[in-house]
Amino acid sequence: MSLVTLIALIRKEFLQTLRDLRMMAMLLAVPVIQLVLFGYAANLEIQHIDTIVVDLDGTPQSRSLVDGLGADGTYRLQHASDVGHAEQKIIRGEASLALVVPRGFARDMAAGNAVSVQVLVDGSDPSRAIGASGAVEQYVAQAGLTRAAERMAEAGVGPVATVRLEPRLLYNPALKSRRFMVPGTAASILLIITTIVTAMGLAREREVGTMEQLLVTPMSPLTLMVGKMLPYAVFGFIDEAIILVVGNLLFDVPLRGSVAVILLSSVAYLVATLGLGLWVSTVSRTQQQALMGGFFVILPAMLLSGFMTPIDAMPGWIRPLTWVNPMRYFVEIVRSVLLRGATLGEVARPLLLLLGIGVAVMAVATLRFRKQLL
Repeated sequence: MSLVTLIALIRKEFLQTLRDLRMMAMLLAVPVIQLVLFGYAANLEIQHIDTIVVDLDGTPQSRSLVDGLGADGTYRLQHASDVGHAEQKIIRGEASLALVVPRGFARDMAAGNAVSVQVLVDGSDPSRAIGASGAVEQYVAQAGLTRAAERMAEAGVGPVATVRLEPRLLYNPALKSRRFMVPGTAASILLIITTIVTAMGLAREREVGTMEQLLVTPMSPLTLMVGKMLPYAVFGFIDEAIILVVGNLLFDVPLRGSVAVILLSSVAYLVATLGLGLWVSTVSRTQQQALMGGFFVILPAMLLSGFMTPIDAMPGWIRPLTWVNPMRYFVEIVRSVLLRGATLGEVARPLLLLLGIGVAVMAVATLRFRKQLL
């Protein structure tokens, strides 16, 4: 490989990219826009739940229960006269949950009898339904314990020994979902940008006929491939730096670990994503084909990465596919380093697997690229 030729080709690629405003926007502006939009949109926290209240008892005790539910703003309360009206609101999507306080609620409470409060939950969104119903159950159970303690005090009975759980939330005490989602978003953005841009850039050379012009020059296929891909790798590192800064400033994503570990894992990840882009370019004749082929690779990689859904929750027959997914390991490394402050030794296993996958993907793509050119 001629170093002078390689430097000249890299310089040519940088100049061509810098002059293409659409390409620059795709490389630098689009990742920031995607991160900001997805970071604000991907909020898994349970809050502002539209709730229909059907208070069939209408007593001060039942109103106290309802008012306590809406006190912290988690539930936005609306009132309905009967259960049928509440069910209709849930069907129309105007509410996610309905709380039904039965008749005789205050009477049974005063008599010390067990009282059942019904909760109707929209299960079409399972994650939100589980969180919303769990929060209501916890609130009602606490309200029952408080009332029981009051009755015991009124009767002159001493307090009963109880076991109290005191959880300590590590690394994300406020349970901000954005801290969990933003590192995965960074991995998906890098995958999209580097794979699509690499595939479309090489396909464009072939489509407009400049690839043949480059081949008649005294340049080896390896020099051509490296010279084409290195500029995209540089832009990938720039995107990674921008994403880390924006994630910290806008979404309070910490950087508890070593920047060097993030850099090393980014190198391994970019080897894999650029290799995927190179492979897609070898099976595409036009930029449109490269774009479609890129998304054919990207979507399964994102779905099987554990970015949005836990890998352990996936069916057993599909989990082996995640073993060869580079995004899975990069998401695991970035979350561990940023949020938990993991060291190089603690992420050595996923890093080695990521590097191995990247080298294998790049080797297969390189062989195909050289065979196609020769």
